[in-house]
Amino acid sequence: MKEQITVSQVQPNMHWEDVNANLEMLDGILQEIPAGTDLIVLPETFSTGFTMQSERYAEEVDGKAVSWMQKIASEKQVYVAGSVIIREKDHIYNRLFWISHKGVEGYYDKRHLFRMGREDENFTPGKSRVIFNLGSFRFLPQICYDLRFPVFSRNQGDYDVLFYVANWPAPRQQVWETLIPARAMENQAYVLGVNRVGRDGLGVDHAGGTCAYDPLGNMIYRMDRKSGIQTSTLDLDVIREFRKKFPAWKDADRFSID
Repeated sequence: MKEQITVSQVQPNMHWEDVNANLEMLDGILQEIPAGTDLIVLPETFSTGFTMQSERYAEEVDGKAVSWMQKIASEKQVYVAGSVIIREKDHIYNRLFWISHKGVEGYYDKRHLFRMGREDENFTPGKSRVIFNLGSFRFLPQICYDLRFPVFSRNQGDYDVLFYVANWPAPRQQVWETLIPARAMENQAYVLGVNRVGRDGLGVDHAGGTCAYDPLGNMIYRMDRKSGIQTSTLDLDVIREFRKKFPAWKDADRFSID
């Protein structure tokens, strides 16, 4: 079981409501993925942008974007994570998939829907908190607005890496820059944030800031406003040693999430 993993985070300037153009663009970016990458993380709704035309752009689980993720995972022998607008029966979800070369291994439906952008009117909220596994690492997935709700992401000894995929807007960039390292410090875990750049079809600007922090809250890297990839290696011993040296987790309050 791997105790060190290499993660490549992708920060694109997405095409508004154009699945084919986004997948073609990402194909080009992913040519630069370093050898030895174990996990590729894409932003929120990477195939369409953060559109509220959910009825129009929702796809089935065997649709174009998810099939493309499976292709990338198979060709590059990596895990791929990112969110897509998905229709399941009578509901539409902002769903983050966790896909390996074997296929879909799990998914997380966004729990906190961004009411200021009418996401709550166009999507169904998720109910479950899920954990993904890669090697010896345990991952807790979150999507964008989830970042503002620390109880939902509180580490109960069940994960090592917390990651957020987002379409986080530039006017609230300070919130992104502040809360991501806070989540690393309070949860004694690696935290990854993946955002986009550019202006979307609603005229909203995005300033990137795709980043990684270690369990002490130290920045590993932070991207600027340019499209591209940033890669880092996460080491499970860093988490173990810090949690042993500073066992704040032993004094955490016990609670349950409904």
